Amino acid sequence: MSEERRSLMRTAEDSKSFSFARLRETTLRAWLRQRLSPTLYRKLVHSLKLTISWFYRNDLNRLASLFGTDKWGDHWYTQHYQRYFSPLRNKRLNLLEIGVGGYEGLGEGGASLRMWKAYFRKSKIVGIDIHDKTKLSEHRIDVRQCDQTDADGLLRLSKEYGGFDIIVDDGSHLNEHVIKSFGILFPLLRSNGIYAVEDTQMAYWLSWGGGIDNPKSSMAFFKNLIDGLNHVEYPVKDYKPDYFDQNIVEISFFHNLIFIRKGNNNEPANAPELIQRELDSV
Repeated sequence: MSEERRSLMRTAEDSKSFSFARLRETTLRAWLRQRLSPTLYRKLVHSLKLTISWFYRNDLNRLASLFGTDKWGDHWYTQHYQRYFSPLRNKRLNLLEIGVGGYEGLGEGGASLRMWKAYFRKSKIVGIDIHDKTKLSEHRIDVRQCDQTDADGLLRLSKEYGGFDIIVDDGSHLNEHVIKSFGILFPLLRSNGIYAVEDTQMAYWLSWGGGIDNPKSSMAFFKNLIDGLNHVEYPVKDYKPDYFDQNIVEISFFHNLIFIRKGNNNEPANAPELIQRELDSV
């Protein structure tokens, strides 16, 4: 049996055992709800989760389940975040997530922010939402009300924190918003930072501004950035690389998830003499 197959089986078993644990947790919660005031109950649950999260601090899948974010279970994103973020978890970083969750509910949402806080134990976690979620702020979690396409607001926030190392777009998912937010925020991302875009299934849906083969979809936009990784190889005289050509060094696509890494894309051409030959032959 391959190591990959064994890993998948272990993941399935972990998910099954964790589901039973969550069932027991649900029963306990019901019992506590009957005996405690809503405020005391929320404080107790929050404290218990913080304590338990220490034991799962290196496992994003379990942290996602613990805090109730859909990044594991409904979606399967945290396995990919684990791969990219594991070397960073003990660094002092600034992480921005677009979209706090809970829609209009003032006290609802924030599950993924708490997950990030538990995983990046030395980092500052910032969340923005079009709805007022500021009451969800706590130690190392700062929640602001801000539209994801508000260039001035995002610029002020970036300056306040001195830039961000990780940006996660889990906002409106409207194709126009996804593209505009990336255009505003990617230049504000620190070097070697990672920009993640979730729920890219909306890129294929007309009602969200996407559609299959729609050149204005978010997926079409990010696919068009791929060639820029190799812009120095273009047989185009006096080609002027744009900002994304020069500052994207990696793009990875997963099911409904994209990672874009920022860096100096300044590697020289592999065979400039052959590029010149191509130019001369035109």
